[in-house]
Amino acid sequence: MNIIRGAAASTLLGLCLTLTLPGPGLAAAASAPTPALSAKDTARPEVSLPRTAGRHPVGRRTLHLSDHRRHDPWVPSARRELMVSVHYPARAGRGAPAAYMTEDEARLLLEARGLVGVVPAAALSSVRPHARMDARPARGRFPLVVLSPGFSMPRSTLTALATDLASRGYVVAAVHHAYESAGTAFPGGRVLTCLACEQVVTDRERARVAENRADDLSFVIDELTTRRAASGTGRGTGSLPFAPMIDTRRIAVAGHSIGGAAAIALMRQDRRVRAGVNLDGNFFVPFAGADLKGRPFMMMGAADTHGPGSAGSDWRDAWARLEGWKRWLTVTGAEHFTFTDLPLLADGLGLSDPTTPLSGERSWQLTRDYTAAFLDRHLYGLARPLLDGPAADRPEVAFPRA
Repeated sequence: MNIIRGAAASTLLGLCLTLTLPGPGLAAAASAPTPALSAKDTARPEVSLPRTAGRHPVGRRTLHLSDHRRHDPWVPSARRELMVSVHYPARAGRGAPAAYMTEDEARLLLEARGLVGVVPAAALSSVRPHARMDARPARGRFPLVVLSPGFSMPRSTLTALATDLASRGYVVAAVHHAYESAGTAFPGGRVLTCLACEQVVTDRERARVAENRADDLSFVIDELTTRRAASGTGRGTGSLPFAPMIDTRRIAVAGHSIGGAAAIALMRQDRRVRAGVNLDGNFFVPFAGADLKGRPFMMMGAADTHGPGSAGSDWRDAWARLEGWKRWLTVTGAEHFTFTDLPLLADGLGLSDPTTPLSGERSWQLTRDYTAAFLDRHLYGLARPLLDGPAADRPEVAFPRA
């Protein structure tokens, strides 16, 4: 799965590769004859994300939020802006299919990954995520989950997880952090690129990213749970009144890579957040895991890079500080992007590597099942024996103890 694996080889600490270093595996994907597509085939491959497992149809609304209280950490002359995809339980009915990402965002991501000429931007932007734009919300109140993607990665790389959770009865807000992605489209035709990728080199700077993201996520929670803000104050682009459908007593956070570091940083500063998940990211922030007041946290990562004896991983220290319910899961055969949409996209676009241990479908199943089980247990209070220990039908997943 060279579209993914080459980058993963350079990201053992759980931080996505900076955009200036495409990595040998990606170059191989672009030049190898096996995944190359004919001009006819590359016009627009039909790719869909997996169907959702829950009982609810899924709606989506895209929000443009501006935090007028904060300056942007990468462009201090500007206020902090965010693009947010909110997926939510919807009623059955009509609605335009949601796009996976804009074509500009797709083009910039492909350029960053060295795949121009191999995958057309239109093929990536037109992936079908099984959500309908502006669908009427389902009746009732639901837990809120905020999602933060990996460094340099767009929020769309967590779409499969967001739509599946929404189908199970969660409002899910995936956040695009300005200047921290290959490309982020904003209203009015603006497209911001990854200025942060040129500035973040050390672990201390990565900790700063995580802490800034925690501020972003806390602001998103404010906006979605405040009736005045969520019903339309000029800050949101076409916002629905989400506050009436969100149960503020049940809020969680999950993130991939440095988004996982942001998850634990958010829990430390925002007591509204009851539970958190880190998907294959180092923590970077000082004293990660301390001062969570017993709130549950789950770490799920690749066995090669986040096992108890893995060099470069800081999970052992964080594990020791966690005082509440906790799980440390490792997945044999996983790599850094296993826990995102990228393996699914690689398979769908004909760029998967048959020699890799986990298929895109299996990667997705494991990420979905354990993340949903964790949230169901801690936000809905449901029994989820899957979290009690190894399962015969999921032999890839281990429960190590530090």
